[in-house]
Amino acid sequence: MSYGPPRPIARLLLTPEDKEAPARAQRLLILGLGEHADPALDVFADHLAALTGAPYAMVNFIGEDVQFFAGLHVRHAVSLARADDTKPQLGRHMERDHGFCPHVVVRHKALVLEDVRDYPRFAGNPIVDEFGIRSYLGAPLIDSTGMALGTVCVADVEPRPWGKAGLETIKASAAELVVRLERRAADGLPL
Repeated sequence: MSYGPPRPIARLLLTPEDKEAPARAQRLLILGLGEHADPALDVFADHLAALTGAPYAMVNFIGEDVQFFAGLHVRHAVSLARADDTKPQLGRHMERDHGFCPHVVVRHKALVLEDVRDYPRFAGNPIVDEFGIRSYLGAPLIDSTGMALGTVCVADVEPRPWGKAGLETIKASAAELVVRLERRAADGLPL
């Protein structure tokens, strides 16, 4: 038994440090992204949900402090009630430390979570309890400068074996959307 000073307790970092956040916020501003809902991105999210069969699909741009769902598909209402009998509502904004997309952006890699409860780092995320999210599949939107602007992602309230096909679908969707976003920014064309 040791009677010395207590050792520091290791803290589980739920949201990774994001050193690119200021530059990304500036890039999003230049591209005109991340501040307004976009009907074309809602259609893109609808298509992504149909491709994967997921009840939630998003085109998510990550700012310095907040995530913004410029494209959003929600198939069904959340049925989880809080202690005060209110139900959480998925809106266009989410705190940066909620969800899994900030991990995708910092890593610059797709993330597959077939059951978030299998991963202690992710199981404690607020959206697991608030929205009942149990599985996630997301890929970064990496533009021609190499910056991850955000993600395209899908989520489900049930564990899901996304598999190789799901991973290929989400990565191809992200690559397709980046091309469309950059073309729109360069030419002023619609998505």
